[in-house]
Amino acid sequence: MSERDEILDNARYLRNVRPVDPEEIHEYVSTAPHPAVVRQTLREAAFDLGMREREDGTFAPVEDGPASVTFHGVESFPEAHARRLEDLLVETYGAGWADGESGGTLRERLRRTKEAYFGGRDVAYDRDTALAYALYHLPDYYAAVQYPLADLAADGLLPRRLRVLEVGAGVGGPALGVHDLLGEETLVEYHAVEPSDDAADVFERLLGDHRPGFRPIVHRETAEAFDPASVLPDGEGFDLVLFANVLSELVDPEPVARRYAESLAPDGSLLLLAPADRNTAIGMRQVERALADDGPLSVYAPTVRLWPNDRPTDRGWSFEVKPDLAVPGFQRELDRPAGGEGEFVNVDVQYAYATLRRDGRTAVDARPSHARHAKLADSEDNVTQRVDFLALKLSHDLSEGGNPLFKMSDGSESVDHYAVLTRRSALNDALVHADYGDPLAFENALVLWNDDEESYNVVVDGETIVDQVG
Repeated sequence: MSERDEILDNARYLRNVRPVDPEEIHEYVSTAPHPAVVRQTLREAAFDLGMREREDGTFAPVEDGPASVTFHGVESFPEAHARRLEDLLVETYGAGWADGESGGTLRERLRRTKEAYFGGRDVAYDRDTALAYALYHLPDYYAAVQYPLADLAADGLLPRRLRVLEVGAGVGGPALGVHDLLGEETLVEYHAVEPSDDAADVFERLLGDHRPGFRPIVHRETAEAFDPASVLPDGEGFDLVLFANVLSELVDPEPVARRYAESLAPDGSLLLLAPADRNTAIGMRQVERALADDGPLSVYAPTVRLWPNDRPTDRGWSFEVKPDLAVPGFQRELDRPAGGEGEFVNVDVQYAYATLRRDGRTAVDARPSHARHAKLADSEDNVTQRVDFLALKLSHDLSEGGNPLFKMSDGSESVDHYAVLTRRSALNDALVHADYGDPLAFENALVLWNDDEESYNVVVDGETIVDQVG
């Protein structure tokens, strides 16, 4: 038996008796390894053992059940992560990294990357591009991933032993967000698939100071080449598979996402994230719909299909907006030599997302009634009429100063629908105050066709009642 196997056998025996102390275990192993060796072995095997390291240096079993998460939003990118990035920048370019030739190179790479992104072209990630990408996108990616995961945790759908697979992990923004969202009582085995060596190097550096119980493992392969089954124990699956801001970079994203969905545990979740701009958000929604139309998954949030036998075929451009982050110091440093106009500051937290599951769970339980509610799919028959319907609020206020305007969906529509608030009252105020993804019941709403936008407007006026449901 190897030294490692002896250590783990002793840990398995003692875990049900008392906290496991590396100072004690080393005495029971034939080679008498140093306690530091025992500690490191236990850390590396913590997920498989189901044990976490405590403040006193001993290891104790993690409780069964869902992860407990305290989350009130993200206000800023943590200073500890910012310092690690700045240390890497100083090591690479020197103390004046934001000035002179190095600063110019980083700004030029960001401009080039943005142009390629909006032009639908591929981006090659060398060292300079990877660091420029980190400067610009670490904060918003760090924040965005936490909101939908916090919702899953609030519903008890993230276990305390969480096996994660992130496809296209980049420089580590989402991984840092997962790391900080989940507390020390949650064990995380985090598999990151990233084909760019330069991006993977930055990822490993930024995740290098991870907490005990969080184990990042980088696989330097393409999404198409990596085999999820190669890192899974027999008969097990991932609790979370994450595609964060990468679907638009894949040549054919739907079959790739479908293949990874097959590696989910029976109660696992697939989270798709994309920037809020039109093309990437719609592209992400197309992947979501492909996976949900014929299985193997169903939509948990936010675009729940309230009519279970219907499928939406509208554009699907829908995105969440959260409060801006505080501007990180490293973005100010990069932006200052360019005039300080904010070209290199990125603190908007706006993203499109879809959470899908294998078990049919949904974030909302509300369902419409054929006897009472009209389908949005039937709006052509209801133009100029007042109807009752049940729908999800799927946008912030889109009006830009006019009557408040919100995208709505019940999962049956083939054309975009927008609720227009023309006269606000206590009876319809729920339309304004509801959160993104919340179900709303509309009573006596007027359906009109908007020829300019080729969409339906559902007019909410003084005669309309809007209630939040569930």
